[in-house]
Amino acid sequence: MPAPTLVAVTAQQAEPGRENDEHPVEKRRGPVVLRRSRRIESTTTDQRLLDARGPSDWVHTDPWRVLRIQSEFVEGFGALAEVPRAVTVFGSARTPQDHPEYALGQEIGAALADAGFAVITGGGPGAMEAVNRGCSEAGGLSIGLGIELPMEQGLNPWVDLGLNFRYFFVRKTMFIKYAQAFICLPGGFGTLDELFESLTLVQTKKVTKFPVILFGRSYWDGLYTWLRDTVHGGGKLSEKDVGLVHVTDDIAEAVDMVEDAYRAWEETH
Repeated sequence: MPAPTLVAVTAQQAEPGRENDEHPVEKRRGPVVLRRSRRIESTTTDQRLLDARGPSDWVHTDPWRVLRIQSEFVEGFGALAEVPRAVTVFGSARTPQDHPEYALGQEIGAALADAGFAVITGGGPGAMEAVNRGCSEAGGLSIGLGIELPMEQGLNPWVDLGLNFRYFFVRKTMFIKYAQAFICLPGGFGTLDELFESLTLVQTKKVTKFPVILFGRSYWDGLYTWLRDTVHGGGKLSEKDVGLVHVTDDIAEAVDMVEDAYRAWEETH
C-alpha cells in the first residue's frame, strides 16, 4: 500500500463547488485566528523575530504599544506604591514666577506639606513648579508626573520624585490612584481635562471620599455659575453633582476639606 500523502485542504476542496464560508480553512498565529485571504503569510512569527535584517517598524505597532503601556503602569505603580497620603494639584504651565498665582501655589504646597501630605503635580513649570517648590521647601515630598509633549518641558527642579510618561491615560491613573484630593489652580485645557475627569470619576463612584477643590473664586466662579445655572438648570446635572465642586480662596479651608476627606477615607479602609 502506498504511503498516505498529506494534502493542504482549501475551502473549495473542503466542499467542492462553493466557498464554504460557514467552515473556512484557518491558520493560527498564537491566539490569533486568520481565515480566507488573511491566512496566507509569507513569513512566520519566529522568522520575523529572528531575522535581524527585517524591517524595524514593528516597534510602532499596536501589540508592541501594549507592552509599553504595561511597562508604564508597572513603573508608576512601583515608584508610587509607598507614597504617603498625597494631594494632586493642577494649574497652568504658563503662570510666570512673578505672578500672584505662583506665590499662591507655593503657599498651597507648603500648607499641604505642613499638614503631612505629599503633593503630586504634572511636574512642569508655572503653577505646577510653584506647588512642588512650596512643598519641597517646607520639607514635604514633592512628586512630579511629566508627559512626553511635542514641545519638551522636562520636570521642574523642585520635583523630589519624578516620573515621565508617554501616555496621558497612564499618567491620569497615577494622579487619581495615589491622591486623596484634587486642588485646581487657574489653568487651561489640561487643568480642565483633569478637573472634569476627576468629577466624572467621583460622580460615578469610581473613586470615593475625594474632594475636588477649585482655588481662586475670581477665576472659577464663572465656570461654577455655568454648571449650577445652565447645566444643572437644564437638567443635565443633579443638585448632588453640583455639590461635588468646591470653590474657595482660603488655603486653610482647602486643607481642612482635604483632611476631613482623608479621615472619612480612613474610616472605610
